[in-house]
Amino acid sequence: MWAVGLMTGTVLDGNIDVALLRCNGDRVDTFGPDMLIPYRASTLELLRQSLDEAQAWQFGSEEPAVFAEAQRQLTLEQSEAVLCLLEKAGLKTTEVGVVGFHGQTVLHRAPTALQLGATRQLGDGALMAEHLGIDVVHDFRSADMRGGGQGAPLCAIYHRALLEALGTDGDTAVLNLGGVANLSFWDGADKLIAFDTGPANAPINDFVKQHGNADFDRDGLLARTGQVDELQLAKLLTHPYLYSDYPKSLDRFDFSASMAAGCALEDGCALLTAFAAAAVGAGLDLLPFRPERLVVCGGGRHNKTLMRELAKRTGVQIVPAEQVGWVGDALEAQCFAYLAVRVINSMPTSFPSTTGVRSATVGGVVNRV
Repeated sequence: MWAVGLMTGTVLDGNIDVALLRCNGDRVDTFGPDMLIPYRASTLELLRQSLDEAQAWQFGSEEPAVFAEAQRQLTLEQSEAVLCLLEKAGLKTTEVGVVGFHGQTVLHRAPTALQLGATRQLGDGALMAEHLGIDVVHDFRSADMRGGGQGAPLCAIYHRALLEALGTDGDTAVLNLGGVANLSFWDGADKLIAFDTGPANAPINDFVKQHGNADFDRDGLLARTGQVDELQLAKLLTHPYLYSDYPKSLDRFDFSASMAAGCALEDGCALLTAFAAAAVGAGLDLLPFRPERLVVCGGGRHNKTLMRELAKRTGVQIVPAEQVGWVGDALEAQCFAYLAVRVINSMPTSFPSTTGVRSATVGGVVNRV
C-alpha cells in the first residue's frame, strides 16, 4: 500500500519532513516523492518553548500548558503537509492506506535498573485522522518503553529492509546523523542491532547559536577552520555512555554544548564535530564485527567536516545515502511510513536487540477514520 511518513527531528530545524513509500511492511516496493515543508514561525516558536519547558518538567505530574497548544498546531500543519505531498504525487487520500505520524519529541528518558524509561512526543493522531480522512498511527515509542525498552532507535527494521535490498552481508551499516547519532547493523542473517552512538548535530547547533553566529555550522565551515583540542577530546571520550553495552539511547540534551565551554567559536565547533565522529567509532567497536562501510543519512551528512572526521576517526568508508540510491533527507520520514504499515499489519517495530524491549513489540497507536 501507499503510506505517508512524517518526521520532525530533535534538532528542530524548522521543517516538516514528509515522504511517500509503497511497501508491505517487509519489502519496499517504491520510493515515492518527498518534501521539506517549513513550519509557520508561530508554530516553531511554540515547539521551541515546549522543548525549553520540558527540561524543567522532567515528566512531572502536570504537563506544561504550552504542550497542548503546540500539539494542536503541529498536528494541523503536518496534516496540511500530507495533503501538499499527495497533490504533488497526484494521489487522492483514498489511495493512501496509512499515515505514520511521529510527532515532535520534547523529552526522552532512557530506562534504568530502577525505573522504566519515559518519552513524550507532541502529536494528536486522532485529530490528524479526522482532518485527513486517512488512518493514522502515532505514539510509536511508548509501548516499547512500557515493555522495558529504550524507545529508540526505531529505524533499524527499515534500515534492514534497505540493506537487504542492497544485498549486503554485514559489510555495510547505516548511520543517521540527527540531533543525536544512531547506528543500525545487520549481519546479513538474523542479527539486527541498533543504538544511539552519541551526539551529532544538536550540541554543534546549540554552540553556534550561543555565539550568536547562526543556527548551525553550515557545511562544517566553522569546524573546518578551527583546531581540535585533542587532549580535551580524549577527556570527552572517557564518558561511560560510549562504552556501555547496547541497547542504549539518548535524549537530545544528554550531551550538551557545554562540552566546548571556553572554546572560541571555530575551535568549539571543531571539538564537538570531532567528538561526534569519534563516538561513532567507539560504537563500531561494540558490534560483533566492524563493517567496512557506513551509509550516512540525516542532516549531518551535509556537514562536510563531520563526514571527513567520520572517515578519519572510524577508519571505515563513509558514503552519503544518495550514493547507494537512497534519499538521505527523507529516510526518517520514509521509516515512519514503513513502521505504520507494520503496525496496522500487526508486525513488530522494535526488538530486544534494537531497543532492549523484553520481547518483539508492535508499537504505535492506531487512529481509525
